[in-house]
Amino acid sequence: MSWSKVFMAVFLLIPASWTRVSKLNFAIDTAAGSYAEAKYDESVKNHLFLIEEFQYSSAELDYNLGLSYHHSEKPDEAAGYYDKTSVTPNKLLASFAYNQGGVIIGDKQEYEAALSKFQSALIQDPLNEVARYNYEMLARWLQRDEERKNQDPNTPEPSEFAKRKKAEADRLVEQFRFADALNLLNEALQQDETVAAYQEFITSLQEVVKIDEK
Repeated sequence: MSWSKVFMAVFLLIPASWTRVSKLNFAIDTAAGSYAEAKYDESVKNHLFLIEEFQYSSAELDYNLGLSYHHSEKPDEAAGYYDKTSVTPNKLLASFAYNQGGVIIGDKQEYEAALSKFQSALIQDPLNEVARYNYEMLARWLQRDEERKNQDPNTPEPSEFAKRKKAEADRLVEQFRFADALNLLNEALQQDETVAAYQEFITSLQEVVKIDEK
C-alpha cells in the first residue's frame, strides 16, 4: 500500500468521527431543549432518538426520559425509566428517581408501596427534602387512616351533603391537594354540622397541611 493511500484513509476517518460526535451533541442539545421548553411529547421522541440512533445510554438520559413521559401523562412508561435510574451509583440521581416513582405509585393509591419508594429515596440521599416531605406526609396520612378505621361508632350520621363533600375531598387527596381538601371540608362544616362525622379525617388533613407549610 502506498503512503498516499494510507494518508487518504486516515484523512477520511477523522472527519467521519467528528461528524458523528457533532450529530450526537446536537441530538443531546435538542433533547434537553425540548424538555426545557415543556414540549414533553417532543422530548420523549428526542430522547428515544438518542437511544435508537446513537445507542446512547446514561442514567441521566433515563431519568430525563422518565420525567418527559411523566409530564406527558404516561405514568407506566415513566415508572419504568425511573426504576432504571434508581440503580445508578449516582446516589443523588437515584434518590430523585425513587421519589418520582413514589409519586406515580401514590397517584395509583398504592400508598404503602409509595411510602417504601420515598424511604428508599431518603436512604440514597438523606438530604432530599422533597422525598422527606413526601415520606412524612404520607406516613402521617396512613397513621391517621388507621385511626379512622378504629374511630368511635357513635359518631353522627353524615347527611347526603356531607357525604358528597367528603367524596370531593377524597378526590383532592388522591391528587395530593391536601390544603384544598381541608378548606373544602371546613367550609362544608359551616353549612352542615354533620360534616363533623369526618372530624378524624379533617384532623389528619390539618396535620398534613402543617407539614406542607414548614
